[in-house]
Amino acid sequence: MRKVIVFNSVSIDGYFAGPNGEVDWFIHDPAVDKAAHEMMNPDTILFGKATYQMFENYWPHVARDPHASEGARIMANELNQMTKVVFSKTLKEVTWENSKLFHGNLAEEVRKLKQEKGADMTIFGSGTIVQQLANEGLIDELLIVATPVVIGTGKPLFKDVKEMKLVLLETKHFDSGIVVLHYRIATKGP
Repeated sequence: MRKVIVFNSVSIDGYFAGPNGEVDWFIHDPAVDKAAHEMMNPDTILFGKATYQMFENYWPHVARDPHASEGARIMANELNQMTKVVFSKTLKEVTWENSKLFHGNLAEEVRKLKQEKGADMTIFGSGTIVQQLANEGLIDELLIVATPVVIGTGKPLFKDVKEMKLVLLETKHFDSGIVVLHYRIATKGP
């Protein structure tokens, strides 16, 4: 069965984005990107509308930008080739290569995707997707990039999420002050 892995930067005060979706507080650290690649190897990204549009407006062009860093171009090529599953009730179409649009039931569709053959799936941003899937018990792992920034207000990653017990799999810290926390969701049992 394929896993769903949440991969998100979070401020020390628990926000994955500013109040209007701002991510200008992110600290880009290529060593964190490399470590994330070692901790997961997805072939599919699950997106909500806002995060998909942000990625679609930026990443497809980076692969061809001669001024972009080599690491950014490599990441752009990887993202371009991955399957992108976009959940939205209002989008009419998705134009980024390898993108699919779903208007139906999120949990039902993710259950189907988890049964298919393939590598794991990941979620970047997309807080409402994370929240809904967490409450349905459809998230398997968390890769939380704890960023040494306090933004004061914003969008909490786990707003209205039922209690989840986590098992720490791994931690890595970096010179940038970032700490990556890798958790597995504890199975519910007697």
